[in-house]
Amino acid sequence: MSLRTLVFSGLAVAVIAIGGTLAFSPWNAPGQAQVQSSQAQPEAPPPAAAPRAVPESQPQVQLSFAPIVQAVSPSVVNVYATRIESQAASPFANDPFFSRFFGDQFQSRPRESRSLGSGVIVDGAGVILTNSHVINGAADVRIALSDGREFAVDVVVEDKQTDLAVLRVRDTRGISFPAVTFADSDALLVGDLVLAIGNPFGVGQTVTSGIVSALARTGVESSNYEFFIQTDAAINPGNSGGALVDMQGRLVGINTAIYSQTGGSVGIGFAIPANMAKLVAEAGVNGGEIVRPWFGAKMQAVDSDIANSLGMDAPHGALITDVAPDGPAARAGFQSGDVILSVDGQRVDDPSAFNFRLATKPIGQTTKLERLRGTSTETLDFPVEAAPAPADNATATISADSRFSGVTVRQLDPALSESKNLPYDATGVLITAITPGSPAEAMGLKVDDLILQLNDTDIKDAQTFSTTASQRMRTWQIILQRDGRVSRAIVSG
Repeated sequence: MSLRTLVFSGLAVAVIAIGGTLAFSPWNAPGQAQVQSSQAQPEAPPPAAAPRAVPESQPQVQLSFAPIVQAVSPSVVNVYATRIESQAASPFANDPFFSRFFGDQFQSRPRESRSLGSGVIVDGAGVILTNSHVINGAADVRIALSDGREFAVDVVVEDKQTDLAVLRVRDTRGISFPAVTFADSDALLVGDLVLAIGNPFGVGQTVTSGIVSALARTGVESSNYEFFIQTDAAINPGNSGGALVDMQGRLVGINTAIYSQTGGSVGIGFAIPANMAKLVAEAGVNGGEIVRPWFGAKMQAVDSDIANSLGMDAPHGALITDVAPDGPAARAGFQSGDVILSVDGQRVDDPSAFNFRLATKPIGQTTKLERLRGTSTETLDFPVEAAPAPADNATATISADSRFSGVTVRQLDPALSESKNLPYDATGVLITAITPGSPAEAMGLKVDDLILQLNDTDIKDAQTFSTTASQRMRTWQIILQRDGRVSRAIVSG
């Protein structure tokens, strides 16, 4: 059963995800015309948010969540993922004596492994949002509706950066699925009531209630966009990808992690906010890939010492430490030492908060960034841009009869270097893919290895690597960087 759990014991830290929710209303499919009135109507002002109030009488305390559950539960599904894993070989597998009498009975054989999670229907055409770790590496994925009907699904989007995935029903059988509505997760307040719906421990669809315990939590897990909703609604293994909804039955988050000493709920759960999940869901509905904004600068959190040196009343914001040459931040006039305080009026407490806020802005839109420089504060218009696509000759795949056959590399650029925590002026080629069973894999190369030199030849671009690595050599001297450490190896050709 899948749930990302962070265990604070001396023995282990288990990472398992919890199913949060987002509410997502159906939108017009691409190319579908919207019906408009023939007469121009004055635009009505947006409805005012309903005031929040605590129960004031016994009848109010006895009110039920049942109407919300009845409306939302048909949109929450169980997700079953089947993986094919290699079973460890017996220690007697290579023993000639046992091989003579038992043949290959001790050899390793693939075996099926199944995991259970939850998901949320976000489009009536059979589009489901869940956690990436629920379906990662699965050979077959199926979903089951609350009424027991099962459907095979295809993985449309798997976004490990947010731990979200989008599934689509392979054969809808002419069924229109009940979809949830997305809420604006920025409108949540600490203390708001929420419900979590999922399939904990495989016991069946279960509803738990709680409140929003905190917002904008970071440091929960090593993802690119840490900005979690914390809730005390009970979330357990099997809830991953399920729905966290507000009192209007709208999806406010996709639960993805818990703190626990036992693997079960202790009242500290985390959900991916709806505003981020909606972007991933839209990419799945529209059948496109996720294109994220790129700021083009490295940052660090503002601590008390930095705040005092800058004359700030309290430590908050994202301090720019390095700017990519000719990147969006540089062109907008940002420089090292600037502190970003807010994005479109939303306070920024640290770099994770800034990354989340910017990532939810559409490409091509202009957003307002509040900047502190020295003792003055100003608000700048920042055009939201995507990272430049790599040039055609920036990647190379070795397919020749070579020791490096099966490896694909990409030469570094500022955006790629930033994503891998490398200096903007770093050189080399980064391994992006390795064909299973290839000579490159047998040599021990891994994805994200940075190759710096081959046989005294500096590797500064993909073309140099392709020319050098395609040769037949008796021995190879390789200098590469892995996990921040530079090492040298000599292997046979």
